[in-house]
Amino acid sequence: MKTLIHPTYFPTINTFTQIVNAAELVFEISDNYQKQTYRNRTYIYGANGKLALNIPVTHTHKKREYYKDIKIVNDTYWQSQHWKSLQSAYRTSPFFEFYEDDIAPLFTKKATHLLDFNIACIECIMACLQIDNVYTFTNTYTPTQSLIETKDLRHIAKVKTPHAFKFKPYTQVFENKYGFIENLSILDLLFNEGPNAITYLNGLEAI
Repeated sequence: MKTLIHPTYFPTINTFTQIVNAAELVFEISDNYQKQTYRNRTYIYGANGKLALNIPVTHTHKKREYYKDIKIVNDTYWQSQHWKSLQSAYRTSPFFEFYEDDIAPLFTKKATHLLDFNIACIECIMACLQIDNVYTFTNTYTPTQSLIETKDLRHIAKVKTPHAFKFKPYTQVFENKYGFIENLSILDLLFNEGPNAITYLNGLEAI
């Protein structure tokens, strides 16, 4: 069965679990862009708790814009700001230095289109975790009711969508302040658990 999912900015642990366990992974790139989603947002665990990292994007004021056409606004130095936030949040985590050189280039090379950047982020995490999942892209948009033999998970790109798994606590840098925060960016799991992240993802139980 196919798993249809939106490529998002350093996906949530919920989303990445679905990516890892997909028998046939398909990324939705033919839909219209929607606000209030993880397409241009991810959450990490900062010194003051849950912290949102938002990629600024530009709109043409059309009612419908394809996700693949959305461009990133690069006059705010968002990449250096996001990287500084990651360094501040995770420099003392067990595996930050181990993966730092793999991830840092994403924040130094100028990104133009949001979709392309998100795919690059996902491919980077796959490489870090030595995941060799093959994926394809949609050519046209198909409504849920018209899909055949497909697990439609496009809805989990919405920030307010409930997650699908029971998250077992793992050690987080600032948990002594605010306790365990579940379903953050896959980066939180990667920097704290390293190669064991795959075992964690495979061990999650559905709610």
